[in-house]
Amino acid sequence: MTARFNYDRISSLYAQHDVTPQPAEVQGILVGLVATGTQPDSPDLDGLLSDLIYDGQQLPAELAKLLKQQATEIQHALADRDLGFQLLLPEDNAPLQERLNALAGWVQSFLVGFGVNQANIAATSGDLREALDDMIEIAKLEFEVDDSEESERAYFEIVEYLRVSAMMCFTELGARELAQSKPDSKTLH
Repeated sequence: MTARFNYDRISSLYAQHDVTPQPAEVQGILVGLVATGTQPDSPDLDGLLSDLIYDGQQLPAELAKLLKQQATEIQHALADRDLGFQLLLPEDNAPLQERLNALAGWVQSFLVGFGVNQANIAATSGDLREALDDMIEIAKLEFEVDDSEESERAYFEIVEYLRVSAMMCFTELGARELAQSKPDSKTLH
């Protein structure tokens, strides 16, 4: 994600529109949707996001535009061969408990977004099923924090695992949907 979508900035933008979920949760939903094939320019995206983050109310035009921009950047980042995708979480200098709470919200929300498009995980690869099972277990955890180096290291390892798992999900499911939605440019005349 670009600096334009850092956690504090996006939090303030969401607050202007009374968005209830935290930025990590909104990004988690968007990543779950995009990683499983929802296109950022899909006419269905506004309706899904309205239901999932805006209590079923119509999204204000400015918020809808912001969310589409985020979804587009997420899609580009997930497809980036240089592995440029990053989870939208509080800055590293925020208290560890705050970062863990945001991380838990991200995972739970990713699973919601994933579930919108993927009813049958049995059709996914073994590696992806294992990652999803791990995400389900992470989402159930209640984090108790001690501000040690070991806790910080564990946090960063979980973040990295989730980042790679989201990219794997996109590679297996979302990229396939993206390729199928693009018109074939090899038309003979």
